[in-house]
Amino acid sequence: MFNRRAWMLAAAAATAGHWSRDALALPPKQLQFPRDFGSHPDLRTEWWYITGHATSDKGRVFGFQVTFFRSRVEATQAMRSHFAAKQLVFAHTALTDLEGRTLLHDQRMARTAGGQAFASETDTDLRLRNWSLVRRSGQYHALIAAEGFTLDLQFTPTQPVLLQGDKGLSRKGPEPAQASYYYSVPHLATQGRIVLQSRSLAVKGTAWLDHEASDALMHPEAVGWDWIGMNLDDGAALTAFHLRRADGSTLWAGGSLRTAAGVLRVFQANEVRFEAQSHWLSPHTQARYPTRWRVHTPAGSFTVQALLDDQELDSRNSTGAVYWEGLSDLLGAQGQRVGRGYLEMTGYAAPLKL
Repeated sequence: MFNRRAWMLAAAAATAGHWSRDALALPPKQLQFPRDFGSHPDLRTEWWYITGHATSDKGRVFGFQVTFFRSRVEATQAMRSHFAAKQLVFAHTALTDLEGRTLLHDQRMARTAGGQAFASETDTDLRLRNWSLVRRSGQYHALIAAEGFTLDLQFTPTQPVLLQGDKGLSRKGPEPAQASYYYSVPHLATQGRIVLQSRSLAVKGTAWLDHEASDALMHPEAVGWDWIGMNLDDGAALTAFHLRRADGSTLWAGGSLRTAAGVLRVFQANEVRFEAQSHWLSPHTQARYPTRWRVHTPAGSFTVQALLDDQELDSRNSTGAVYWEGLSDLLGAQGQRVGRGYLEMTGYAAPLKL
């Protein structure tokens, strides 16, 4: 969703003095591919985000996250130096091991000047030192050698690009400037290898990709958000989110459901409701996260159940925030599993100040 992932704190620092009230509304445009798979350095913030689950030959189940962020640094745009930090690239990765009941994660950042980071404008080609996410011949490949684990995964689209919001222009607040260009690629067939504890495991699974770009930051009344991206077992794809005020009430909401047949329904702000059902208290930060939600949408009501409570990520060494992002099941009316995907929650350890 818009401004998802804690990169927003770093983006806010990088663009100090440029606040969303002064941002212009993004004009509607027809997204053009493969160009819009690539970077948009004229916009303030952007990210590419892949989450999914994969199973080894022996049935060991993992969740994984690979996220690259790009941030335009307004204060340096007029500098002539080749080494001026005009664009910053951040990356996060995480691996949830359900068998071991553990979450491993890593992070890094660099400026594009100097050759340590790169974000292509013509297609998805993102590199941060020896981490990469590249789209080639219609497939995505992530190679992430992180601390404690390695992801070497290939993602093959099985469905068309899903344009979120109004044909790819997605509102994320009550003001027109609070919007992003946003598309998803759900139901990515996933295969490759996960290296953990010096063991290389062949895995197969399913993933979800989001790519968003925006000039705006979060509405000043919002302290955080909750978001789900779920691949349903019947081939449908469900997105739902809401931005929260300090009292827990919803400032803005949205999402969509696309059926396996390609029928898309976009949810309006007043049509989505998140209802927390149970919580987990982080022993690391004392933040209290809802790890079981009831999510009401025009396409039906669903339960979202985290598969591991402790999927909190501390990114204060890169983007500056603590957030929760983890593998979760989507349950139907009778409590049966109908899908699997990722739940993200921000603003619980501390309100986001953007």
